[in-house]
Amino acid sequence: MSPVDLPIAIQFTSPGPMLLDWGPFAIRWYGFLIASAVLIGVTLAQWLANRRGVNPDLLSDLALWLVIAAIPSARLYYVAFQWQEYAQHPDQILAIWKGGIAIHGAILGGLVASLLFARLRHVSFWQLADLVAPSLILGQAIGRWGNFFNSEAFGRPTDLPWKLYIPLNRRPAGYEGFEYFHPTFLYESLWNVMVFSILIALFFWGLKAKARLKVGTLFLVYLVAYSCGRLWIEGLRTDSLMLGPLRIAQVVSLTQIAIGLFGLAWLYVFHRSLPDVATAQKHQTSDTSQPSNRTP
Repeated sequence: MSPVDLPIAIQFTSPGPMLLDWGPFAIRWYGFLIASAVLIGVTLAQWLANRRGVNPDLLSDLALWLVIAAIPSARLYYVAFQWQEYAQHPDQILAIWKGGIAIHGAILGGLVASLLFARLRHVSFWQLADLVAPSLILGQAIGRWGNFFNSEAFGRPTDLPWKLYIPLNRRPAGYEGFEYFHPTFLYESLWNVMVFSILIALFFWGLKAKARLKVGTLFLVYLVAYSCGRLWIEGLRTDSLMLGPLRIAQVVSLTQIAIGLFGLAWLYVFHRSLPDVATAQKHQTSDTSQPSNRTP
């Protein structure tokens, strides 16, 4: 049965990648969602910074660094693992508006940019990471819907009630005879919303005088919680980036889980502060979420 034979109310298929196409003026859903995620994320991070007593302007300055570093890194990461395809079509390497970015590449680029920013501004990297983590995971939840409009990042064939119809020209080789697939973009988006809720709950719990949530905790929880979801969701996908027989996203997710758990143990089992790029005199104390002075 094709999607046109189904009642409109239960059809689950992309309306197409274009949000607006009016002559020379065109807006793609993918770009619109990324831009929206950045705007919402910056606003949220600044609001959280205010609640922690951190100068919100610091987060707006950091946002520019993150955009400049993260988006190209996300694209280069994707292209690197799909090089056989892009080597034949080099003109498509910069066509980011058509999709094809990897969140792990964005995280890597963002980490490097944040470390440099923290070093130059003499502020705590972990304080910045904590304030950015909720915005990051919320942005990922929003951005995943770009995959829906592009009819990409879906999983194996399925007959579940929430199955996603994929047009023939978007189906991977070997799956041409199947019409409905797991909407893995949806699974990850919902998972990310759950992780966002956990981070926000931890953030406000940490503002209580007796909670003493240690700086770095939110980002480490983000690493563990997001990666746990990505680990199993990636196993359903048909378009994973591969390195030989290994799904790269699963390898990176396992690595991030290990790093996150080790970091949390370092903070709460061994009661040690996380190493930072700024000296103790220059940034907020690393054992509390409630610094007494605003970050310059």
